[in-house]
Amino acid sequence: MKAGKALNARLDHRNPLVFDTHELGRRPGALQKLNRSVPAPRDFGIADVIGAPEGAPVELNLRLESVMEGVLVTGTARASAEGECVRCLEPLRQEVAADFQEMFSYHDADDRGRIRVEPGDDAEDEDRLFIEDGLFDLEPVLRDAVVLALPMQPVCRETCAGLCSECGIRLDENPDHHHDAVDIRWAALQGLAETVKDGEKDNMGGAEAGVDEKQEK
Repeated sequence: MKAGKALNARLDHRNPLVFDTHELGRRPGALQKLNRSVPAPRDFGIADVIGAPEGAPVELNLRLESVMEGVLVTGTARASAEGECVRCLEPLRQEVAADFQEMFSYHDADDRGRIRVEPGDDAEDEDRLFIEDGLFDLEPVLRDAVVLALPMQPVCRETCAGLCSECGIRLDENPDHHHDAVDIRWAALQGLAETVKDGEKDNMGGAEAGVDEKQEK
């Protein structure tokens, strides 16, 4: 529930992802542009796949616009994500740019910008983000945008050949690498042929032994 965090806890203005809207006031049409570098929060990306390391710089370019019902935030986040190639399992680094837009509403305004006497508690509020004491927390919006911008199956390069499924060797480093495939339909016959050959060798050995015995007599 997006609104739950805002409703149940006061925002900390020292948090780099918490922004102050007091300068905008409640003047519809007022505009503020911000450029800020913030440290990536913990688990910022797709778990166990790819993401920005905790504390790595995330560059934000934001546009805050005051409207009747709240503040419309439009922006772009840029960061360097790290992960592992799903084909060759080698570490990789990838630049990611995520665009986003979100409305942060005043508690005393409805969807049409009309003033409400008390904050609503209906189900619609659960999907809305609110301004708390002139502050809003960008982190949940930023997380959603970055996750959507990241690849679910990152690769070090599009032409990566991956690993050999039989021995695990990197195919890019050994382009001529291969294993001789045996057709399973002929595997049984091949085993039978080898058995016959072994039997023939034993018979030949026995025959040679018999000839030697006759010669000795």
